[in-house]
Amino acid sequence: MKVISALFVVFSFGAVACLQAEPVRLTMADAVKMAVEKNLDLRVELYNPAQQEAEFQKSRGIYNPVLTLQANYSDTTSYSGNQATGKYWNRNTQLNAGISQLLASGGTASLGFNNSYLTSDIASTSSGLSSYWQSNLGLTLSQPLLKNFGREATELTIDTARLTKDASLEKLSAKLISVVAQVRTEYYKLYSLREELGVKKVSLDLARRILGETQARVKAGVMPAMETLNAEFGVASREKELIDAERAVQDQVDLLAQLLQLPQGQLIEAVEVPSKGRYEVSEQNEIKRALANRPELKELKRNLELLELQTRVAGNRTRPDLLLTASAATAGLGDTYPRDMDRLSSGNYPAWGVGLTFSYPLGNRAAENEYRKNRLKLDQSMLQIKNQEELIVNEVRSAVRAIEANYKQLEVADRGRAFAEERLRAFIRKAEVGLATTKDVLDVENDLATAKNNQIKAQVAYANATTQLWKATGEILSKEQVRLVTLDPDALYKSVN
Repeated sequence: MKVISALFVVFSFGAVACLQAEPVRLTMADAVKMAVEKNLDLRVELYNPAQQEAEFQKSRGIYNPVLTLQANYSDTTSYSGNQATGKYWNRNTQLNAGISQLLASGGTASLGFNNSYLTSDIASTSSGLSSYWQSNLGLTLSQPLLKNFGREATELTIDTARLTKDASLEKLSAKLISVVAQVRTEYYKLYSLREELGVKKVSLDLARRILGETQARVKAGVMPAMETLNAEFGVASREKELIDAERAVQDQVDLLAQLLQLPQGQLIEAVEVPSKGRYEVSEQNEIKRALANRPELKELKRNLELLELQTRVAGNRTRPDLLLTASAATAGLGDTYPRDMDRLSSGNYPAWGVGLTFSYPLGNRAAENEYRKNRLKLDQSMLQIKNQEELIVNEVRSAVRAIEANYKQLEVADRGRAFAEERLRAFIRKAEVGLATTKDVLDVENDLATAKNNQIKAQVAYANATTQLWKATGEILSKEQVRLVTLDPDALYKSVN
């Protein structure tokens, strides 16, 4: 039965307020769009990748250069064993600056510019001056050669944050798929309940008409009075069913309104009927699409990539620590600062050095067990991926069978309704000539109402089976023309000051 239904649903403000409210006409595309933009579950999930973006940007801070400025002053009085000198004093003023930079290889390069001004009441034995400037400009390098060597070890926190963000995006995508599928299901459930409500109204109208005719015949003496009781019972039972159907519609509207974040008291008019067209499926093709598209599987693979990285770095950290240090500098000295700078810039007083430092914890138990733990987690992750793939395959196969079975049910439900309508017409004719009782007619009419409801449910079940297949294959977003960029965690991250 192809019917475009208008669902006018009362929320909580009473009949008068509802009559004044303007209904919202929703197609399926409208409902999905509202959910993507406003659904609270999605908005909550959106904060996770935004937080991971902040963590990623934070981790990149390891490459920020570090500037150091230092100023010191000291004044000391000492005693000399030299009887001629006796007690003496020293004053030292230091003004130093430096900048250091982490390298992708794991090393650290530092540039330092140090200045000291020393005054004393006796001449320095090294310089022959009692007051002088001493400066040096130097570059130092500290580079691990075994343990912690290389970009992977250096950028572990950066890569961890990046892959964690990728996994959170896949989780957001899975949540988006779930919400879109839920909206489709609840939208068509509302359609089903509204259509069933219409069937209940028609059934009640017919029961009331039968009651009127029965009362007239009883009054005319062509039917026993018992028939009136049967007709009245039929009306009463259908009134109860109508009340239950109205409540079910209102409950369903509340649920759909919450999903779409519509204001309370807003009327809803659903205008889209579930399609009865045959949806051609190939089980093997659907399985391939699911294994390529499902975000849950992609999330596990992102986690596997992270564990592989962590395992490689943990393996690197089982090596001995061999540290190369190198330095080169030029120095200056003078009774005035300009003379000090002249000597510094001349390069006539160079200094350089190079060295190796080896260290290795005997037994190395901590690093080796960290590596083993990561290997175990890696193997566990591989099993999780395999298990998820099997779950996805079974889910797709079940969804394909559901589509095929529900499509067949459509034809069965159509035939069932046609038979029930013909049967009711026959019993009405029998009742007119006294060959059927009022109860017989009401029972047959009830069968027709059931057949109509079965037809509605079959149509919705077929639409829901299609939804579940699209969800199982991960195609539901493309089918509903929803893109993940609609939810932009980077924009959310940038909006926070």
